Amino acid sequence: MASLVEKVTRAVLRLVAAQSPQKAGELAFLLFTRTRSTKPQSEKERKALARAAARMAQSETVRLVIPGSVVASHVFRPETAVEGGQRVLVVHGYRSRSDHMIALADALVAAGHTAVCLDLPGHGASTGRTLHLGKAVEAIDAAWRQHGPFDSFVGHSFGGPSVMAAAAGSILHVPQRRPDRIVTIAAPSDMAQVFRWAGKLLGLGAAAQNAFERQVLRFSGRPLSEFRVDRMMHDISIRTLVIHAEDDKEVAYSNAEAIARTGSHVRLMKANGFGHRRIVSAEPVTRAVVEFLGEGARAREIVGLPLPSSSEPNKLPATESRRPRRLA
Repeated sequence: MASLVEKVTRAVLRLVAAQSPQKAGELAFLLFTRTRSTKPQSEKERKALARAAARMAQSETVRLVIPGSVVASHVFRPETAVEGGQRVLVVHGYRSRSDHMIALADALVAAGHTAVCLDLPGHGASTGRTLHLGKAVEAIDAAWRQHGPFDSFVGHSFGGPSVMAAAAGSILHVPQRRPDRIVTIAAPSDMAQVFRWAGKLLGLGAAAQNAFERQVLRFSGRPLSEFRVDRMMHDISIRTLVIHAEDDKEVAYSNAEAIARTGSHVRLMKANGFGHRRIVSAEPVTRAVVEFLGEGARAREIVGLPLPSSSEPNKLPATESRRPRRLA
C-alpha cells in the first residue's frame, strides 16, 4: 500500500501534468534524483556501521570537488607494496555508502591491492542532494584524477552501471576512464527499466513519462536508450566478472544475464542465498573478486561459486594480454 507521501506526490504530479507534461517530467526527475539520508534505518544496520567505523577511521579520506558536491574517497592500502598489486576503485549502490563495502576493501588489501572506496554524491561522507548517472561518473572521474589510473573497477548495484558508463565514456562531458577489469555485483543492466519503474511509482502518464526520460539527455548528452549495457559496452572488451544472486529481490538476475551476453570477455557467477545487499560482504563473493582481479589465468579455480564450463561462450580466455602492473 502506498504511503501518504507517495499518494500526495502522485496527486501533485497529476495536477502539474494536467497543465504541462514537460513540467511534470522535470519535477519527477528532481524528485527521483534527490538523495535521501543514508543514516542507518534499523538496529542491525546501526550495529554493522558501528563495526565498520573503526576500520573507516584507519583509511585516508580525501575529499574531491565536483559540480554541486564534495565527494569523499577512502583509501585503504596494504602495509607493504606487493608486486602485482592493483589500484581498485570500489563504488557502492544507491542509498548505501563506503562503510558497507569494508569487507570487500579488506579482502582486496589482504591480497596486496590498494582499495579506494568512493562515497557517491549525497551518500556517506559526501555532500550534495542529487545523484544520477552523470553525477556518479563525475565522481568516478574525480577519483581517477586524484588516485588513478585504476587497474580495476568494482561496482555494486547502481555502482555497476556507474563504473561501466565511466569505462565507456557514456557521459559526453566526462573523459572516458577505462580500467583493465570490471566487476559488477547485483547491478542493473538497463537504466530505462529503472526509469520505467520510477515512473510507475510516481504515477506518471505517457507524456510526463517521456518528459521524465528526456531529462537524461540534458545531463549526459545521450538519450536514455543508450544507457543499456549492450549499447554502452558494445565495442569495449574489458575483462568483466558479473556476480549476482538469483534470489535478489531488488535487481532481477536477468540483468546479470544481459551483461554476460555482451561478449566472451564477460563471465557470469551466481552467488545464491546472499540477496541484494548481503552479497557485497559475503566471503565467497569477496574471495571471487580477489581471485578474478589478482589471478586472471587462475580465476576458474575459485571455490564456492559455480563457474561456466569450458564449453560455455562466456568463458574468459586464460591468456588474455594485459598491461604490466605497477606497485600499489
